[in-house]
Amino acid sequence: MPIERRPLREQIRDELMLRLDRGDFAAGTDINEAALAAELGVSRTPLREALITLAGEGVLESNQGRGFRFAPVSRKEFRELCAIVAALEALALDSSEPAYLRRVAPDLLRLAQDFSDNIAEQQDIERHDDEWHDLLLGGCRNERLLDLITSVKAGMRRYSHLVAGESTPMERAAEEHCRIAERLIARDLEGAATALRDNWVNGMERMMSRIPETP
Repeated sequence: MPIERRPLREQIRDELMLRLDRGDFAAGTDINEAALAAELGVSRTPLREALITLAGEGVLESNQGRGFRFAPVSRKEFRELCAIVAALEALALDSSEPAYLRRVAPDLLRLAQDFSDNIAEQQDIERHDDEWHDLLLGGCRNERLLDLITSVKAGMRRYSHLVAGESTPMERAAEEHCRIAERLIARDLEGAATALRDNWVNGMERMMSRIPETP
């Protein structure tokens, strides 16, 4: 893996997330730290630091003192993660600079209208949604809040790839993003926050049927 001028643990964490997104790991898979360290060409110390970070994000879980494994998926956890990120994004929106929101609202509406397909591949939906939500929250200056949102979304991201896969056609509702932008254009921040929470709730419902029931 290429070496960059940032902590090795962060590079390892990003590499593991990339492989997870690619479908290299199945839910519940145990991690052989020695084999993985050798494969990545790193020592066990930064690898373990990266694994601890991913465990804190909910991507991994401790395997009863025997190392780590990729956390299994459950409808309960996914519902809870969606509720958390919906509340956090609404808070970030409320904390954003009003002038910024007025400036980007037309761009948000245009982006939503440009990607109006009701059915699209999961990777295309995620790429567009990431771009759209990044622009929406770009006026929030609370960096710790934004970091927390990123962390919770990392825990959610494994669901779409472990359950659906990158190339799986998925249902989406482009009009939900349009509604948020329209409320911002109308300078109705409360209405925009409500529409944002509704977007996450509806997205959760669209995914729930794909997540297997747990005993």
